[in-house]
Amino acid sequence: MSLPRVIALCLVAITLAVYVPVSGHDFLHYDDEDYVTNNHVVKAGLTWAGVKWAFTTGFAANWFPVTWLSHMVDCELFKLNAGAHHMGNVVFHAVNAALLFGLLLRLTGKIWPAAFVAMLFAWHPLHVESVAWVAERKEVLSTFFGLLTMLSYAKYVQQSSQFHYGLALLYYALALMSKPMLVTLPFLLLLIDYWPLQRFAWSTMRWRYVVEKTPFFILAIGVCLITIKVQHLVASTKLPHVFRLENAIFAIGHYLSQTLWPGSLSIFYPFKMIPIQTVVAVIIIMLALSLAAWLARKRNRCWLVGWLWFLGTLVPVIGLVQVGSAAMADRYMYVPSIGIFIAMGFGLLDVRDRWSWSGKYFTGAALFTMVICVVLTERQLGYWKNGETLFRHVLEATGDSPVAHGNLGLALEKQERYEEALAEYRQMGSIIYSEYEYHISVGNMLVKLGRPAAALIEYGQCLTRNPSNAITHVIVGNALAAQEKFPDALAEFTKAERLKTNLAPAHIGMANVLLKMGNRTNAVAELWAAVRAEPYNGQTLSVVARVLATHPDAAVRDGPGAVLIASKANDFSYGLRPEILDALGMALAETGDYANAIVCAVNALELFEDRETGAAKSIGHHLRFYQNHQPWREPFSITNLPVIH
Repeated sequence: MSLPRVIALCLVAITLAVYVPVSGHDFLHYDDEDYVTNNHVVKAGLTWAGVKWAFTTGFAANWFPVTWLSHMVDCELFKLNAGAHHMGNVVFHAVNAALLFGLLLRLTGKIWPAAFVAMLFAWHPLHVESVAWVAERKEVLSTFFGLLTMLSYAKYVQQSSQFHYGLALLYYALALMSKPMLVTLPFLLLLIDYWPLQRFAWSTMRWRYVVEKTPFFILAIGVCLITIKVQHLVASTKLPHVFRLENAIFAIGHYLSQTLWPGSLSIFYPFKMIPIQTVVAVIIIMLALSLAAWLARKRNRCWLVGWLWFLGTLVPVIGLVQVGSAAMADRYMYVPSIGIFIAMGFGLLDVRDRWSWSGKYFTGAALFTMVICVVLTERQLGYWKNGETLFRHVLEATGDSPVAHGNLGLALEKQERYEEALAEYRQMGSIIYSEYEYHISVGNMLVKLGRPAAALIEYGQCLTRNPSNAITHVIVGNALAAQEKFPDALAEFTKAERLKTNLAPAHIGMANVLLKMGNRTNAVAELWAAVRAEPYNGQTLSVVARVLATHPDAAVRDGPGAVLIASKANDFSYGLRPEILDALGMALAETGDYANAIVCAVNALELFEDRETGAAKSIGHHLRFYQNHQPWREPFSITNLPVIH
């Protein structure tokens, strides 16, 4: 076996070994729910309906059908096995390292510098976020197709093969449909034309090489237009232009420093005021490095190409157009860092040759660098085990921020550690005390802790600030109902209905109150009104079905109606939501179909990663009733109402 193949196989094998801890990591509540765990189209696996949805949706504020399809394939093969989904990212990352090695070897013919760059790419801790986060499949997948694009382009140039030119276009289209980050790839093709392909010099540039890239530019422009449409980039007006420019300049310096020495890496970096002297210092450093790269081009063009690769590929994500609330993100360096690695790998080789330094010193330094990278990557991987470990680390790395406290609270809430979650939400509130989300989160925790009076105070804060918000009136109504203040609760639901007609949560809340007041006829009418208001909302349908199937009052129960509604909700969710399967099981048991009720309960339990949660234990309790040929009975409770935020 040839040496390059051995190196490529070692790259893949060691990368897989370095990242194997992620096979024991959980899904995160941060974006993974949108991409996989709560995305019912994706969880259904690879279906024709899913394929159509992937190519037509702008969900998650992006258009990346190939990424959606890859998640669907994972669900088809592995269901919701978090470790398998994580390892899918790892496999793409390992292959990307081998592809990068192959690309640089083909372009330069130099084995060891190409291997050094690929190793840095594979094991640098700055790339942990892109690999250890299931939601970042789009990053590793788009880079996979991007590297295949450049490899095919290199073969086209070296072999004058139109087939490989067409293949490069196909791969580029797939890269853009995985993530629009690589709209800068035509620029990279021009860079590798300059070095190492040596197709032109700047002074005698042949415009036909630019024209040659026209189809690539057309694809990039098309995806840019689609992205602008789905992201509604008018949000860029939220922050002043000067502030965003200062942040962009600071981000370049941050990315460069974190590449050279990765310190406190974080999934989230909040916006903050940047001292003007810091901005000026970064500008001076950037100008100095740009001048140095320009002057060094006469000796070796790799310095200039590496520097321009870094700067050019950062343009789409540098923050000049604001999307989201983060100032910067480690994942944005997955491709740009390659430019710095190229300058280091090939540039330092040139320095060694120029000064006739001993190769053993460079080999020792390279091996030491790799060891440090692996150690830091292993440490960084530990923070990504679950949402709690991740956002505790964010607080350590970046200090207090509402996003970090809020997400840590949510992680604790999902573990049913409500007191701890409440403390984190209150900490979030100490930073953004007037935010709607804070008061709702604190109120919801207080309800779960059995303190509805205290929750009502929090909800009231929302109502005071925005009395025209119909949902807030529903939340307040539910809190009043929990305190048995039924007339006041009905008044709040009525206000909600006036503000927004056919509001299903208002109908359900009103039904809850009417049942407690003994008004069964009107209560049942409100339940069916909720179904008519939201006939395609699985959560609404399952709540109504649960009431109709389990209420202790026989005059309220309607087994066949509950089965009809719950079956419809289960169809919408592709049988992948345990609370809906639970409701369907209750409905079937009410009609005497205990065999299928048992099947529903068992299927619901299989969807839980942790069988010790309260929800899983409840379904297990219901299952034992069905096995004894008994239906489940429960009063309509506030804990069974739809979740409202």
